This record gives sequence, C-alpha cells and structure tokens, in this order.
Amino acid sequence: MKSQQIIQLLRDYESRNIVFMEPDGSWPIVWERAKDVYVWDADGKKYLDLTAAFGVAAAGHANLHVVKAGQKQMVRLLHAMGDVHPHARKAELARDLSRITFERWSNGKKSGKVIFSNSGFEAVESAFKTAMLATGKRGVIAFEGAYHGLGYGALNATHRNFFRNPFHFQLREFANFVPFPNKSNDLAAVEWSIRHFFRREWIGAILVEPVQARGGINIPPKEFLPLLRKLCDEHGALLILDEIYTGFGRTGKWFACEHTGVVPDLICLGKALTGGFPLSACIGRADLMDTAWPASRGEAIHTSTFLGHPVGCAMALAQIKEIENLDLSKSSAELGEFLLGELQSKISNPKFQIAVRGLGLMAGVELHLSDGRPATDAAMQAIKTMLQRGFILLPEGEHGNVISFTPPLTITKAQLAKAVSALAEVLSHE
Repeated sequence: MKSQQIIQLLRDYESRNIVFMEPDGSWPIVWERAKDVYVWDADGKKYLDLTAAFGVAAAGHANLHVVKAGQKQMVRLLHAMGDVHPHARKAELARDLSRITFERWSNGKKSGKVIFSNSGFEAVESAFKTAMLATGKRGVIAFEGAYHGLGYGALNATHRNFFRNPFHFQLREFANFVPFPNKSNDLAAVEWSIRHFFRREWIGAILVEPVQARGGINIPPKEFLPLLRKLCDEHGALLILDEIYTGFGRTGKWFACEHTGVVPDLICLGKALTGGFPLSACIGRADLMDTAWPASRGEAIHTSTFLGHPVGCAMALAQIKEIENLDLSKSSAELGEFLLGELQSKISNPKFQIAVRGLGLMAGVELHLSDGRPATDAAMQAIKTMLQRGFILLPEGEHGNVISFTPPLTITKAQLAKAVSALAEVLSHE
C-alpha cells in the first residue's frame, strides 16, 4: 500500500488523537523499513533518521546481531509466564543489568535487582511502588518540564499541563514540582524548594531525568545530581533516576548520572534497552529491593502478562553486547562534541534568538523570536521542510520550539555535518 492509503486507514480506524495528519499530506510519512541510520517510507523515499525513533535504535535500526537474537528466541520460545514459570533469558538479562549498573558503580561490591515492564512509564511506576514500600511515604518530588510517561501513576510526575489537565480529577497528585535548574545560580532556589517540601510533605523519593529530553534537551549544572543525592540522604528518601531516554550511551556515558558520579537508589531504563522491542526495567540496589518487596508466596503484588518477555530479553542481551563491542558510549561522546560544534558554528538567523545545547548525541536547537516568545511555528516549519529534504527530526519542549537531535549512535560525522548544513540552510530562509 502507498502512504496515503495507509494514512486513510488510520483516519478510519485509529483514535484520531494519536497521529497528527496535515490535510495536504505533508505530515506524517509512513515508515516501511529501516536500517542503521536510514528509514524508507511506504513510497520508497529514503531519510536520514536523526531521532533513532525516540532514541530506541542506539545501535542502529535493525542491528543484525539484535535482530538475529530476537529471531532465534522467537523460534525457540515466543512467550513464557513471567511471574510463574520463568525462562533463562530473563535471568541472564537481570544479571547483565546489575552488572552494568550497581556492580560497575561499586566495583563489584554491590548488586542490583530488577523489575521488568513493557514500557518506560511502567518502570517509573515500579520505582514509585518501591519507594512507597521502602519508606512508607507517599510523596514524590519531581521537576518542572519533566516527562515520565502518561500512565496514571507516572502522569502524576509528568509536569506539562497539556498531558495532565484532561485527567486532573482522576489523579492522586502525590508529586510536588520544583524548578529544573539550567545554571549553577539556580541551585540555591531549587534546594530551598526541595527542603520546603521535605518539611511540609511525607516525601519518599525524588524523581529526575539527568537531562530532560521531551522537556527541551535541558541540561542541568554538574552540581545538580550531587545536590539531590545529598538531600535524599539527609531526609531518608530515595533518588530515582529516569534514564529511559539518556541511558545506554546516549549522553556519552553508559548512563548520564556517570557524568557526575552520582549513584541512584533506583534507575529506570527503556527505549534503547532492546533496540526495538517493548521492554523496560526498574533496577534498584539489591538490599533496598529486598527490604521493600516481600518474597512471593505464589501471587506477585506487581506483575503483568508479558513481564520479562523472552524475545525482548534476548534482544536486550544482544543490544548491550553491541553497545559494548562497538564502544558506542565513546562514539556518542566524540560525535556529540562534533555535532555541538557544527550546530554552534552553522546555525544562525538574525530573526531569532538561538540557543544550542547538547550532551553526547542528545542535542537541541532552541528558537525564540526577537521579543523572546517561543518560535514554535518556525521550528515546526523547519522540521517539516527538513522532512521533505530527507531528514527526520522532532520538536521538543513545552512550546515545541526546540529542534532535537538524538540519532543512532552509529551515525557518522559526515552524516551529521550534512544534516546540520541542511538545517542551517532551512533556518536561514525562515
């Protein structure tokens, strides 16, 4: 089927709230296949993907080793009974996730234990439940601009009113929001706000993205995570890091918290974990997890039908091995520096106030009009024009005025330079 036929089927049979469709047919494209850094649409046109499909394809789309691992597992065991009769791949992946997190952070002195889920927001909700069981305190401190998913538990800590307001009357609202700092001078106010909530509420956890992705590629000062670690330790609260987007080399380290050496109590992972299969994980210190969660007596109090799906686990094991073998964290750091330099030197237009920021292969170009208003229309028009030219980009931030770059970590300098040059030309004509 051609793209417009597929779009029409979606108009007829999918909820109209899901996919935005331009009346003139210029948006969206219909993905047909993808390989490494390229995507082909249903009409055969080729695109350079600068999104990695929401950061999922860290080791490249359809990575051969990851695909083969999934295929082999599908033939052998397609489905198991996650919380009743387990399978080997789940046990192996739990061990591997402990190895690359708490064991690596402690030089083998500590280990981690895992709760598997299907999507990122479920990992966040597993962390919420762990914090509640461990501390007995319902409250969570989250941050302005935060995006932790749209399930009812996670939605309490997702800041943007666009997502929250339609369901306001069904939310428990156990999260308390404080500002997300952009510079060191903001930290005193952030600390004051957090201490205020610790005094006023029963706070069991602080939940934070080390870099806000959907919030607009917001990168906090280096003192931020150490401050949160200190405050959690002082008040007997858990530090939960949402590294669903930033994990697995995206920011130039295995995990973004490693830029400041901060070790969380719980870390939430997803997206690039499998390279393309729905699987997520909440990993906590083993002693914490054993204190919080009772041993199963035949009925788990937190589980799901597809928990630790064998195909997803097999793909995740292969994905982790690929990230290690290809040293993609190092590539991300080096390519990220190159990308930031290209953006800073080439992107300009006197009509806009332009801010460029990035960490590893997670970068953003923020556009404001000369009077300071978000240049939402200009950013979206640039993204649409880039799509027509064969480049896939996404808008981020509350106002959609941040053009983001989160490409596969297998991208090359030449491909990045080509994309930046094209964006520079497009923005110069806005």
